[in-house]
Amino acid sequence: MDTLEPIWSTFSGIYTLAENVKANKKRCQRISVRVKALEDVVKSITEFSPEVKKAVEELILTLESTQRLIEKYTAANLVERILKSGSHGEEFDTVSERLNDAYQALCLALQSEQSKMLYEVFRQRETEDEMDGKEDDTEMTKCEEKLNLSLETFKQSSLVKWDLSLESLSFLFTVNKPSFSSVAVRQIKPDELKYQHPKKPFKTTASCELYKGEYQGFSVAIKRYLDPMNTSARDVKSIFNKEVDTMKQFESPNILRMFGICIQDENGPKPQFFIIMEYCEKGSLRQVLDSDLTLTWIRKAHMCLDAARGLYRLHNTEEKWRVHGSINSSKFLVTKDYTVKLGGFRLSKTETSLKRQTEDRAVRSLCYHCPEKFHDASFSYCKEWEMYSFGIILWEIVTCKNPFEDEKIYQKVYEEKYQEPLPDDCPAELGQLINKCRAYDCFQRPSAGVLLDKLRSVVTQLEEQQD
Repeated sequence: MDTLEPIWSTFSGIYTLAENVKANKKRCQRISVRVKALEDVVKSITEFSPEVKKAVEELILTLESTQRLIEKYTAANLVERILKSGSHGEEFDTVSERLNDAYQALCLALQSEQSKMLYEVFRQRETEDEMDGKEDDTEMTKCEEKLNLSLETFKQSSLVKWDLSLESLSFLFTVNKPSFSSVAVRQIKPDELKYQHPKKPFKTTASCELYKGEYQGFSVAIKRYLDPMNTSARDVKSIFNKEVDTMKQFESPNILRMFGICIQDENGPKPQFFIIMEYCEKGSLRQVLDSDLTLTWIRKAHMCLDAARGLYRLHNTEEKWRVHGSINSSKFLVTKDYTVKLGGFRLSKTETSLKRQTEDRAVRSLCYHCPEKFHDASFSYCKEWEMYSFGIILWEIVTCKNPFEDEKIYQKVYEEKYQEPLPDDCPAELGQLINKCRAYDCFQRPSAGVLLDKLRSVVTQLEEQQD
């Protein structure tokens, strides 16, 4: 089968790379074991039904993305190894999830003895990944201790042959900083919160005020509800507790962290309600794009990849129907280091129980409507619609413009099948992906997993070109 021609060298390349990595050895070797199990199944395939062919085609994309990830850790010297360790956990997590997706797809397509073998390889994935991560991180910490240099000394060291700022190097010395995953989502006591003084909101809407503060060492945004719709502390707590049960599956560096709720004067006649969330210094993605900041293509590609990771985590839950429902560029938040995080859906039921419907209520803009919706007003929101909306967001990132300004959107999108043009200097592979997401035919739009694989490869290619 022609589909299999490019796959064999990729399998072999991954095994060779995994044996020669200089960092994250445990993670890379674990992935190599899982890839070998998938190779054995592919070799045993004798009949290629449409379902098997599709599963194998997606596996090829995932393998290519996996190979590029491991390549980064074969060429890294000691300094680069530590500098690049900040996002390595999430990178390997998403690669493992994509391999797991391939396992699920092959199991469904084959329904054979091989699927039982795959099950044994992948069933302990989360436990194995956690153990591998701890060992790799411990090794990283030992390497840092060996350096035994202050920030200023390290910056001036002859080991460093390029200019590194103190801001970028400070990352080396944050190994013991608490992680989000170590903090449970729960009801927070008022005295556990510290506010920035003077206590002034950095944002105010008709229904709430947002304050900057601190909680357990993390910078947080504290949302205080004005004249809440539900004034029953008991009811709000009940809704919150039900939501917390399902929040663990959304843990990701690219999904906005929610820490919990806080109720002040809980037993009084007029309790005050707060939701505590991660603080993102640069505000919404739309605010960043509207600013006068100059974003390089590497930066834009990384922001696209971050956003795709958040969407993939949402779409890849056990609830396969799960969608955001009102995705736009204002629902993504940006940290001081330009990490993009998807927000606007965690604790949504809790917020709905508190927030009154006001004139500032966010309404999904027509520019994010897929062509199917213009054709059929009763068309239900789904992942294909959301992928079209996400394609518009990717277009916003690469152009830094607002979509369909002063345009007749129905005529342009539905009747003319129009796609707003990309910049002339947009990297070709990135532009092709954005156009695929905005495809008129929903069948042509990629899944969040396929998009993630391809974006990771695009980012790696751009990084290689920069070097």
